[in-house]
Amino acid sequence: MRLENKVAIITGAGSGIGRGIALTFVREGAKVIVADWSEEGGKETISQIEKNFGAGKAIFVKVDVSNANDVKNMVKTCLDTFGKIDIMTNNAGIVSNGLLHELTEEVWDKMINVDLKSVYLCSKEVLPEMLKQGKGKIINTASVAALVGFNTLPHYCAAKGGVIALTRAMALDYASKKINVNCIAPGVIKTEMTKGIENDPQTLQNTLSQIPTGRLGEPEDIANAALYLASDESDYMTGQVLVVDGGWTIK
Repeated sequence: MRLENKVAIITGAGSGIGRGIALTFVREGAKVIVADWSEEGGKETISQIEKNFGAGKAIFVKVDVSNANDVKNMVKTCLDTFGKIDIMTNNAGIVSNGLLHELTEEVWDKMINVDLKSVYLCSKEVLPEMLKQGKGKIINTASVAALVGFNTLPHYCAAKGGVIALTRAMALDYASKKINVNCIAPGVIKTEMTKGIENDPQTLQNTLSQIPTGRLGEPEDIANAALYLASDESDYMTGQVLVVDGGWTIK
């Protein structure tokens, strides 16, 4: 087991990519905090973990990742329950569409708070514990939208671009402390966020035409990348963007 005796917090673990990461990490021996705003989604992830791997491997924590007090409580719960934190997976995120001149300040701020500020808040809370332990892994979920432009997603592109920049800066500051900070840039993955693409034949066809491998990604595709970054196998890798997009950005 590649994560035996490790403890991980995974935000946005109530569905999609986060759920896939949670299931993969538990399968590989980790104890997991399933953190999500949705109680229904979080409890479903716990149910799937218990069904496949047994009880006692994970607990659910309801959290608004853009709220500092919620984040503090999440980290405290992890320490009280499992005694340490080895892996912080900043995966929670939202997406919405709009042209820049039509975006309200409220919509802009919510995007930045959930997709970018949350990485700061969660990392800030776990870093003291990782510094005490003398090792740690922080994995941030960015997006290919941080690398290439996407129509009607200026706020999302800005937030995810910020995640990459923050990842590199953090990696530089903590490399000498044996804390690795990397991020994953997923392409179009089959989640609740992409149901609109899957359910519209023309949109799906247009999307697939942009992907050299000819298919949408699965949550497991991202979970496998996260597993590598969470494991000791990636100890010499930090500040990097691991692109998992079926070839979208190589064209």
